[in-house]
Amino acid sequence: MSSHSRLQQGQLQQAQETLWVPGALDERCLVPVLESMLGQGADFADLYFEKTISESWSLEDSIVKDGSFSVGGGVGVRALCGEKTGFSYSDQADLQSIRKAAAAAASIAGGPGGQVQPIQSRHHHPLYRMTNPLDTLGPDAKVALLQQADTLARRMDPHVVDVSVSLVGSWKTVLILASDGTLAADVRPLVRFSVSVVLEKNGRKERGNGGGGGRTGYALFDSTTVTRYVEDAIKMAQVNLEAIDAPAGTMPVVLGSGWPGVLLHEAVGHGLEGDFNRKSTSNYSGRIGTSVASELCTIVDDGTLQDLRGSLTVDDEGTPTQYTTLVEKGILQGYMQDKHNARLMGHGLTGNGRRESYAHLPMPRMTNTYLLAGQDEPEDIIRSVKKGLYAVNFGGGQVDITSGKFVFAASEAYLIEDGKITAPVKGATLIGNGPEAMSKVSMLGNDLALDKGVGTCGKEGQSVPVGVGQPTLKLDELVVGGTR
Repeated sequence: MSSHSRLQQGQLQQAQETLWVPGALDERCLVPVLESMLGQGADFADLYFEKTISESWSLEDSIVKDGSFSVGGGVGVRALCGEKTGFSYSDQADLQSIRKAAAAAASIAGGPGGQVQPIQSRHHHPLYRMTNPLDTLGPDAKVALLQQADTLARRMDPHVVDVSVSLVGSWKTVLILASDGTLAADVRPLVRFSVSVVLEKNGRKERGNGGGGGRTGYALFDSTTVTRYVEDAIKMAQVNLEAIDAPAGTMPVVLGSGWPGVLLHEAVGHGLEGDFNRKSTSNYSGRIGTSVASELCTIVDDGTLQDLRGSLTVDDEGTPTQYTTLVEKGILQGYMQDKHNARLMGHGLTGNGRRESYAHLPMPRMTNTYLLAGQDEPEDIIRSVKKGLYAVNFGGGQVDITSGKFVFAASEAYLIEDGKITAPVKGATLIGNGPEAMSKVSMLGNDLALDKGVGTCGKEGQSVPVGVGQPTLKLDELVVGGTR
């Protein structure tokens, strides 16, 4: 037996020991619950068990202001009948509560029903270790880590007037049992470190942020990494202190590598999720096989990358995540799917069924979504622009899924003049339409980078961790909203 198989078996065993009280719950008493829902006319039924241990630490004004620890969990019960969904949940995972939740969920049923398929535990390549990250560092060391970032920031620049630092970790155990024979488990670590600074100079204040994380332990945040996060925050604030008002108008825009992929995530990625396309509410609906971007662009969603924030060994329906090509050389190849929408659309599963917790329904969501690298040197891309904007970091943004229109605020941007990066600017917003903007990509860098592990995606009131990325790229023209 391979080490990966042993580890996956260990995940299943650990999940069962964590979630199921010995002698109180097992497959023998839970399969009849699924059978009862199908007996009432459901096409499909599943049980999603979850337990989450989490903590957060925060420092402000050089003082640890907050420290919290929580343990939560429960079971979500779902029944599907055609396009109808019945869902109930309980924070008590005893058999009586599960049966009550199942009866409530199955109340929407009314079809011919079906039979529970033989339950099979499948082995999947694990993408992270089962170690609880909260146990990888003692309380004193966690406080010292916050203080280290605070001290570094104040030493790096005398204009620092405020520093906020946070450390967050969680350890989630999930187990999915479904009427299609699925029995899968996952033990998921997740950590994140964030630092925010405010610099004041000549009566002007500007903020900068840095940080990162992933599905690993707190050892990720060694001295070198924390120093880099602080440097990123200081640099952003310093640049914005010197920034002039951004110009307005239609112009060439160069996007930096890494985190600027958040624009791709919002302006393109959400429109490629299966539910929007099944309901024909996405501007990508019915467009498989047609051109939706420049032929330079290949866009993928990849949940299989080791230790990344958006990665999952299996999704929240027990389906292994995968490398899914969404757009290949500008041509739309397919959508991201969960079980419900894939069944109704007649499409294959992609491992994108995700939920915030046991108290939420799964839906198609992104994992790590990024644009593959091209052939161009980043320096050549900059040199090709006579007058334009170079955006390397973004704050908030919004997109309309139906029209594809987006608006994004750049938190760090510069003018490009005669092929050179010159003055930093503030107040720049990028305005456009997803497919139209992607069709304007004329140069694509060879410097693909993924974000540092800070992304959180919101959809229909649910938040899940995600990853984004891209190489440096040039949009021949895009509307820039500015202040001059």
